[in-house]
Amino acid sequence: MSALPVPGFRRLWAAYAVSTYGTWIAFGAFPLIAVRVLHASPFAVSLLEAAGLAVAAVAALPLGPWVERRPKRPVLIAADLVRFLATASIPLTYALGLLTYPQLLLAATVSGTANIAFTAASGAYLRTLVPGDRLLAAHGRFEGTSWVATAVGPPLGGALTALFGPVVTVLADAVSYLLSALGLAGIRAADPPAPARSRVHLLTGWRTLRHDRFLRRLFLNSVLVSGLITATVPLLAVLLLGTYHFPPWQYGLAFGVPALGGLAGARLSAPLVRRYGHHRVRTVSGRLRSLFPLGLAFLGPGTSGLLTVIVVEALLITCMGVYNPLYATERLRRTPADRTAQVLTTWTVAGRLTQAALSALWGLLATATTPRTAITLAGVLLLGTPLLLPRRDQEQPVAG
Repeated sequence: MSALPVPGFRRLWAAYAVSTYGTWIAFGAFPLIAVRVLHASPFAVSLLEAAGLAVAAVAALPLGPWVERRPKRPVLIAADLVRFLATASIPLTYALGLLTYPQLLLAATVSGTANIAFTAASGAYLRTLVPGDRLLAAHGRFEGTSWVATAVGPPLGGALTALFGPVVTVLADAVSYLLSALGLAGIRAADPPAPARSRVHLLTGWRTLRHDRFLRRLFLNSVLVSGLITATVPLLAVLLLGTYHFPPWQYGLAFGVPALGGLAGARLSAPLVRRYGHHRVRTVSGRLRSLFPLGLAFLGPGTSGLLTVIVVEALLITCMGVYNPLYATERLRRTPADRTAQVLTTWTVAGRLTQAALSALWGLLATATTPRTAITLAGVLLLGTPLLLPRRDQEQPVAG
């Protein structure tokens, strides 16, 4: 991927990278603290994950219009500082012997809400920094960074936890948000003027998606695919660590190694588009990412089971690495510039609520049947999601 000599982009990318690495280093830290420090019940741990996700999504609903009315860089910095304060409160109160479960839940909710605001503002800010013909390259860099952090962060976080205790990764995450804010403060590119106040209201994002067939289908496909894939993650943990008794290092290997496929996919995305065209690459990679999860239905114990997970996840994540920059680029290009933050907020909120609902539903399904049965059903349902992908006849001119 060639250099992007765009003023401010490198700092935005660096800020994203440092906070993403911090997030993945702290992956699973809150449930770990809930279990090992606060001795929370399994229900309380599940509540921490599901309620934190859902409450943050609901709390973020008014943020779309708020973000749209304001310069985006200060919003990004403010979101980073809020995330810093929320996460830094955990190691502080732990050191003082004052950490409680309600505080852990509050920190997860506040941080999750700020994440949504950051996502909305960063998407709107990116399109002011990067010309339209370079958006795919920019999204490819973000995507590649994300998958490398996914591969490297959890093993590093596990090592740090083993050496220094359960809250050290949360402290690292907090510091990453502070470093991200400092990096964003150094950007000198000007923000575009905010849209007229009369055009900004709570339902603008939903109405934009409802009236645009292309965006609506892209949205429905994205939310459903991510929700079904996310719903199987805790069930895979139960199946691998509980039923099949994989050691933790094998479990980490099963999800760490395939994440490198995301980096490969992100690097392939732009060259494939140049050769085969945007629509074809987006459609093929979008279909393939819905096909491979069904391979987990054949998951078993032992070495063959480990190889099955690695191969299936590697194929899935490689396709996601190709698809995600294309879908993110099209989403920005086809969203009116004065509604970007609201559409991105709506998209993220709906995605988080769907993930929370499907995760709870699949947990009940796994309890009534088996984790493997629930994972298989998710794979079968994913086979139908390509029907929601935008068709060629729905291609539209780039939105202003």
